[in-house]
Amino acid sequence: MCSAAHAPERSAWTISKDPKDKEVPCRIRKHFSVSHFKPDEGILIVPVILGGGIGSRLWPVSQETVPKQFIPLIDERSTFQETLLRVSNTDIFEPPLVITHTDFRFVVSEQLRSIGIPADILLEPVRRDSAAAIVAATLVAGKRDRKAIILVLPSDHAIADVSRFLEVCREAASVARCGYITTFGVRPDRPSTGYGYLRQGTRISGANARLVAEFIEKPDLDTARKFVDSGYLWNSGNLMFRADVMLSEFRRYMPELTDAVENSIENAEHDADFIRLCDKSFALAPRISIDHAIMEKTSMAAVIPADIGWSDVGSWESVWMVSDKDGNG
Repeated sequence: MCSAAHAPERSAWTISKDPKDKEVPCRIRKHFSVSHFKPDEGILIVPVILGGGIGSRLWPVSQETVPKQFIPLIDERSTFQETLLRVSNTDIFEPPLVITHTDFRFVVSEQLRSIGIPADILLEPVRRDSAAAIVAATLVAGKRDRKAIILVLPSDHAIADVSRFLEVCREAASVARCGYITTFGVRPDRPSTGYGYLRQGTRISGANARLVAEFIEKPDLDTARKFVDSGYLWNSGNLMFRADVMLSEFRRYMPELTDAVENSIENAEHDADFIRLCDKSFALAPRISIDHAIMEKTSMAAVIPADIGWSDVGSWESVWMVSDKDGNG
């Protein structure tokens, strides 16, 4: 069984002997058996929805004024709304926390209202990529519960198998509760240069998850082919972690960013339904993704296979692939 007191320590290391790690031995932490996540124990997952991107690859439909996550590209609802509806089961999830750019505050508020989902809305005064956004949301959630289980979801992705998605969330919550920063790994159906890849390491006892042996950001096509043949997974950008664990990693690897975001929250203004982060403080945060800031560096990353019919809807080709088609395609 795992509890907060049994979270893995940094100083306890072993060498991986997993067959997948023969070419490049991977230094890993000792880990503990993972207990099954039980929502009825009073532990719920806090969904954090990232809604501040501009989706430039889907220009001209996706623009800075109304980016792709707020446009009904696939059906009558936007991917932002579909993302919120996926985490609306109150037996599993807390009310969501949305972080978006201040320019999108009214469209976010209206789209939440139209599907009847209440949420706290954090407003970024300037864009600083996913790392700063995740720190901000984690700090807010952590003030309520320092060991809150947080699920980070980009708002512009599509998931076909919602039932399986919820199962993966439960599995990932068990792993995250034991102190792992758990990413949802997708089995590639083709070599792609548009995604990061994950090499799986040693299996975590009692869980359908492995340590991340290596994180590789967007390789060239030949390398991508080799990765697919070798069983690497795509990094979906969906993350589950404990608030205190993620903040500890940020303070270790990105202290200036963490301080800037923390100051922006301490000096935030509450305006109707919005929490406006302090612009002067937030602007001091470096512009960097969560992958470069933490996932490429941390020894606490785990991956759980997520065969959930995932697409990042990042190109017109991917929009076509996930859309309903008539006889003419």
